[in-house]
Amino acid sequence: MAISWGRLTRMAVREAPRLLEQVKRQTRTPGPSRGPRPSGARTDHQGAPRDGRRITYSPDLDGRADPGEVVWTWVAYEEEDGRGKDRPVLVVGREGAGLLALMLTSNKRRDDQHGWLALGPGAWDREDRPSWVRLDRVLQLTEDGIRREGAILARDRFDRVAAALRKAGGWQ
Repeated sequence: MAISWGRLTRMAVREAPRLLEQVKRQTRTPGPSRGPRPSGARTDHQGAPRDGRRITYSPDLDGRADPGEVVWTWVAYEEEDGRGKDRPVLVVGREGAGLLALMLTSNKRRDDQHGWLALGPGAWDREDRPSWVRLDRVLQLTEDGIRREGAILARDRFDRVAAALRKAGGWQ
């Protein structure tokens, strides 16, 4: 069966974005032969957030990460064995030149789990799945570790996260 050049071109144009995204994901996934991937985020291992951390809301989709935005970065697994995942995180504040963020997941098992708050769906997830934010693991990001901006979290939803962080202690 012969395929016309026109049909082949239309197919390539239609499939190119999906294939490009797949290639990007594969190049960001560490393989066993490549060794550990540098993390875009460091975890604050002190348990509860340090006193005096200020949570702010100042989103501005200007190409830089701002508090109130969901951005994508590399987050190491808690085992710190060099593995991790490119994932969405909610930026909640600044500390010095860095950013403070909380990781998001679409894993339904997090519903009603201690340390997780339901956010619902958002533009950061292509499949429009509900998301949960982890409140007990603060990530410290640098601007150069941010892969891309995902979305602005609505103020009322951000305020729910802020209230939960303040209730847990250590946040202003």
